Amino acid sequence: MRQVPGEAATPLTRLAELPGRGVTRVWECPGPPGAATLMLIHGVAFTAELNWGKVFAPLARHFRLIAIDLRGHGDGISAGPRFRLEDCADDVAALAGTLGSGRFIAVGYSMGGMVAQLLYRRHAPLLSGLVLCSTAGSVGSLAQELAAFALPAAAGLWWNPVLRLVSAEGPGLALLGPIDDPATAGWARAQLRRTALASAVSAIQAVCQFSSDGWISQVDVPTAVVVTTRDRIVPVSRQLALARAIPGASVHKVDADHAVCITAPQVFARTLLKACWSVEPGGRDEHRLGAA
Repeated sequence: MRQVPGEAATPLTRLAELPGRGVTRVWECPGPPGAATLMLIHGVAFTAELNWGKVFAPLARHFRLIAIDLRGHGDGISAGPRFRLEDCADDVAALAGTLGSGRFIAVGYSMGGMVAQLLYRRHAPLLSGLVLCSTAGSVGSLAQELAAFALPAAAGLWWNPVLRLVSAEGPGLALLGPIDDPATAGWARAQLRRTALASAVSAIQAVCQFSSDGWISQVDVPTAVVVTTRDRIVPVSRQLALARAIPGASVHKVDADHAVCITAPQVFARTLLKACWSVEPGGRDEHRLGAA
């Protein structure tokens, strides 16, 4: 078991084989008896541990947890020269089958929110709900800025054997922004170094090309959108547009930047729990709000 800074305990981690797809790292916690399952899907350049490690404990008091290193990230399946969000969604679906998780709530952060949307598009019967955090249905004008960096670099990074050894620490830190706590900053840098720059750039390219605008209104499972209202990476207007596009989606605002899951996990956990309870099968018990 690995230890996450600031937490007394974390879920167990192991390598899991997805038949016909490859081997990836998975984090699991059983949660209370009969608890609903959260499938936690991380953002670009991150690992499951970096994105979710500081909120595992509060979530695990109420839910069964499963978190996966997406392909090309951390100990995930190799993404090859082309990273596809659709492949990530199919990997998550395969993991659910391997673990026998039954229906689950897909909880996606940033790029992971796009993967969660594709899970609905491609594997709707697996989902009992969606929680989409700090994400959008498309990045819009931001895509031009991201693509200016990602598109020219992607091919060269992959095919150059020296550059393939360079980590995603640089762009990852840019996504995170300032981290005041030295221990957390060191841990975050170590996690970012587990992903290759080539994979991160290819993933950014895939994010630039993603759009659910033509079909996201078809979502018919309970959905919550967690909006980071001081986000420097995903404009608030894009996050709110996603919520408006999904019939009946609830909005849960947190006054924080894009990296709140790492820099202010207590704040994020409380809002995230409310969002998860709002889509949980059977509805939310109001008295549990004080237990977050």
